Amino acid sequence: MARFIFITGGVVSSLGKGLASAALGALLQARGFSVRLRKLDPYLNVDPGTMSPFEHGEVFVTDDGAETDLDLGHYERFTGVAARATDSVSSGRIYSTVLEKERRGDYLGKTIQVIPHVTDEIKDFISIGEDEVDFMLCEIGGTVGDIEGLPFFEAIRQFSQDKPLGQCIFMHLTLLPYIASAGELKTKPTQHSVKELRSIGIAPDILLLRSEHPIPEKEREKIAQFCNVRKDAVIAAPDLETIYEAPLAYHREGLDQAVLDAFRISPAPRPELSRWEDVMDRLVNAEGEVRVAIVGKYTRLEDAYKSIAEALTHGGMANRVRVKSEWIDAEIFEREDPAPYLEGFHAILVPGGFGERGTEGKIKAAQFARERKIPYLGICLGMQMAVIEAARNLGGMADAGSEEFDHEAGRKRFTPVVYHLKEWVKGNHTVARKLDDDKGGTMRLGAYTASLTKGSKVAQVYGCTSIEERHRHRYEVDTKFRESLEQHGLCFSGMSPDGRLPEIVEVKDHPWFIGVQFHPELKSKPFAPHPLFADFVRAAKEVERLV
Repeated sequence: MARFIFITGGVVSSLGKGLASAALGALLQARGFSVRLRKLDPYLNVDPGTMSPFEHGEVFVTDDGAETDLDLGHYERFTGVAARATDSVSSGRIYSTVLEKERRGDYLGKTIQVIPHVTDEIKDFISIGEDEVDFMLCEIGGTVGDIEGLPFFEAIRQFSQDKPLGQCIFMHLTLLPYIASAGELKTKPTQHSVKELRSIGIAPDILLLRSEHPIPEKEREKIAQFCNVRKDAVIAAPDLETIYEAPLAYHREGLDQAVLDAFRISPAPRPELSRWEDVMDRLVNAEGEVRVAIVGKYTRLEDAYKSIAEALTHGGMANRVRVKSEWIDAEIFEREDPAPYLEGFHAILVPGGFGERGTEGKIKAAQFARERKIPYLGICLGMQMAVIEAARNLGGMADAGSEEFDHEAGRKRFTPVVYHLKEWVKGNHTVARKLDDDKGGTMRLGAYTASLTKGSKVAQVYGCTSIEERHRHRYEVDTKFRESLEQHGLCFSGMSPDGRLPEIVEVKDHPWFIGVQFHPELKSKPFAPHPLFADFVRAAKEVERLV
């Protein structure tokens, strides 16, 4: 039966609970334990799938088709454990489930209340798969004191009481602000945060203290005394040069040992940290630099493309080079020539997105990469824009476009090279969708198999002819244009097993030009870079050498 670690936050948000949880999971793995990580979010959206990237950052998609918080990406990247739909839940999902049960009569006429019905639903969610692993790490979104988070805090309090003594611990992450005029770190916000947590019945066993400065011994002693936590369980969480230093940094601070001590696990297995030492060696001792332009729609918030940024870093690790990613708003190219912006880059990446805004700029970026022989990786919408560019400029279809843009405008303006996908096969059944369906969860989501053409660039990159990748889209390239496009040098080198849906395109007579309908960035890890990103950076490295 799993031991449970509940990770909460206080003082301010965005302190790095997700990263701390992921790093702790990696450290427990390094000591030989199996782990699973979960995120409990207090917002009322059923999931982040309908949220703007500017609101919530990227949506991380699991193999089984769940749209989840970006923290699950951290969990996967640090532990290698594939996330599942049962690893992410929101208040919206919990309340929706409770109300569905009430409508069915499952509660036998009882009055439905937050306690016990909502809290019981949360506890049932936390318990899923508890016999599968040694440690279950559950991160609670938001900060203590948020009104919407109260049912989750009450649920984990009850859960710890339901379990045998010593099977649950609480880890609380707070901020130690530095007051420059006084020249000191202030502990009072942490004290108040712990007081707030204790007022709802939760006493933290471990405190993680986020700080820009080293934490003096006297401050640790003060915090331990006033927060009723053992001094060796007061752990510094310093700012780091790279997130991948976190496992080693937390190990140096004694986090994993503090956790094992809290569970009274003795003697503690020795950690095997060579994986993370190799990761840091590849980052710190990079042998060169490549510049990659990311031409996207949501460049004002880098978290909107979090997994892409990390996958490029992983590709750099695989090639022992540092990848310098620069974000360029695609809308700029709708007004200006892309050449002055793109000429100094060794590679161009056009990521996914929704809606027409910025798409003409993405098309120009694809054209620039194709004509200038610069390595190009188009992901999801980035692939579709590359196909439209080829249709317009190679195939003579000046009005080539996407049904998505016509639907948005409310009138027909384009010949739809990209169309709304109304039916596809998932497993052993057919999925059907209408244009006016609800937006949430109605896309082609999760892992699907693709068959690669023998001898193609992608078959060489993957080293096989059958792959499985994660999708998140509702529009597809129309295969009726395949023959014409292939005659002009755009090859459909990856297809769904039934041959109906294009998965990958590549340009003949080009050093490296690949567009994929799926999201390869979601499966990349620092110790196992995705082959597409590793080879993309390799191609960029070759350009850098030529320059």
